[in-house]
Amino acid sequence: MRLAAYQPDIPQNTGALIRLCAGLNVPLELIEPFGFIWDERKIRSSAMDYFDLAKITRHKSWDEFRKTHESSRIILLSTKSACNYTDFEFQSNDILLLGRESAGVPDSIHNTLEHKVKIPMAANARSLNIAMAGAIILGEGLRQIRHTP
Repeated sequence: MRLAAYQPDIPQNTGALIRLCAGLNVPLELIEPFGFIWDERKIRSSAMDYFDLAKITRHKSWDEFRKTHESSRIILLSTKSACNYTDFEFQSNDILLLGRESAGVPDSIHNTLEHKVKIPMAANARSLNIAMAGAIILGEGLRQIRHTP
């Protein structure tokens, strides 16, 4: 199982995702362009001492990412999904895809992905922090596949 972030906007969230993936021994796929200037010193500061423990792959574009992972099932984490993440059956080769903090993923990507899950939220809440949402759903996926770091 892998976690992917589509064009992340906030470097601190990217750092939190690096820490999450390093701690759980899950590869992190980062899809460019980013909404910030990649400053490895600042990212390392945000990721703390987990940066070197993480398995990070940067992809120059969505198309490059897709070509690299043609055989994997991509599961979009989306507030627009009708399927609660607890009702979904995850598989060990799944990639959990997080959208941009500011805009999610474009409709051209959203509409082509077969699998989408959401975290049920209170009626007056829009969304959770992207790193928190990733942690919640990644935790369930890893539990289902009996992943041990």
